[in-house]
Amino acid sequence: QNQQNLKHYQWNETTAVLMNGEEKSRKVYQVHYGPDGTIQKTEVKATPEKHARGVRGHIMEKKKEEMTEEMKRAMEIVKQYVPPDPAGIQAAMNSGNASVHMAEPGKKVSLTFRNYQMPGDQLTLEFDPSTRSILGANVSTYMDDPKNPVELVVQVGKLPDGTTHPSESTLNLKSKNLTVVTTNSNY
Repeated sequence: QNQQNLKHYQWNETTAVLMNGEEKSRKVYQVHYGPDGTIQKTEVKATPEKHARGVRGHIMEKKKEEMTEEMKRAMEIVKQYVPPDPAGIQAAMNSGNASVHMAEPGKKVSLTFRNYQMPGDQLTLEFDPSTRSILGANVSTYMDDPKNPVELVVQVGKLPDGTTHPSESTLNLKSKNLTVVTTNSNY
């Protein structure tokens, strides 16, 4: 029901890319669901790109392309986790890889699923047991091998009609010192 409610909204998405903690780019999109049910984005604002000339410019452009590809790969990996697959959750539960933790009794419960998609990964969902609404999600996984970790933290917000939405997500590739922060607002 929540996913259906979101399809009636339009919002702004701000994406900031940071390298070594320094913001390298920021883009703002206007976002809505199209008639076919897919998310449609229209760029409305972007920070100007810096271009260097010569060999240095070529090296910087090549590095930017490599980082863009790394981020695309990481995004494809985390799409396997968020939104969670009911069959994957059930499989983790059946194999004994699920645990429940009362973070704040009556207010916040954490469900953790280990080895959810790959050996050594972890998906944690936090929810409010009284309203049965999700509060957030954390993914800890990797690209290719565990020495190349990928982390995703999603914070969930609530709209006036009770519909929940991902208010902010932070994707972190520690081995590349690369972070992407996406904030959704103005629903």
